[in-house]
Amino acid sequence: MQDSKELEFSIVATPIGNLEDITYRAVKTLKEADFILCEDTRKTKVLLDRYEISKPLKAYHQQTNDSKIERILEQMSEVKKVALVTDAGTPGISDPGNILIKKALEFFGDKIKITPIPGANALSALLSVAGINTTRFTFMGFPPNKKGREKFFREVLVSDYPVIYYESPYRLMKNLELIEGLQEELEVSKKLVLGRELTKMFEEIKRGEVADIKKYYEENSDKIKGEVVVLVY
Repeated sequence: MQDSKELEFSIVATPIGNLEDITYRAVKTLKEADFILCEDTRKTKVLLDRYEISKPLKAYHQQTNDSKIERILEQMSEVKKVALVTDAGTPGISDPGNILIKKALEFFGDKIKITPIPGANALSALLSVAGINTTRFTFMGFPPNKKGREKFFREVLVSDYPVIYYESPYRLMKNLELIEGLQEELEVSKKLVLGRELTKMFEEIKRGEVADIKKYYEENSDKIKGEVVVLVY
């Protein structure tokens, strides 16, 4: 490790679509970092170029194994300031950011200062325009792709609180069909607020009954593009 000084490790939120949705503090932090850890160096470079930031980029993503994490931690020990970003939004929320944070705490002990640099997040963006009581809600990340998918949506539908989750455009229709069928079986009636391409040019927010939103996307299948955030209440 470099010396007895603390390593400054900043967890930096970046835009979820519109590149203007970044804080002054985030830009300053990225400019001061010795290097930046990111999911996809190409995507992060687009953001950095927009704000004239030139820093070494190192990959850290879902597929980064333990030996590579160990190497990243060794590289972190050789500098003073490191920033972690995700492709879009806030690291650690439905991405592997918290795994690295846990490993860094174990590796550095009290010689690291981990600081959140808050900002854009798809979860809070949809909640802010939901128009319902969100004093209490449950966030469930991404549904399982195959095994456990039905169990996931059963939990969503029997929840006493609004539930929000992320979804891929490729699985949206299958999941809406599953929700519609489970509603009948469980004898519950839920509504949705669905956000697609939030903050981007073709942003779309749909509100209504499950059947109505399912029908809308059946008739407008060309619109099922980009990441999706769904609120069930």
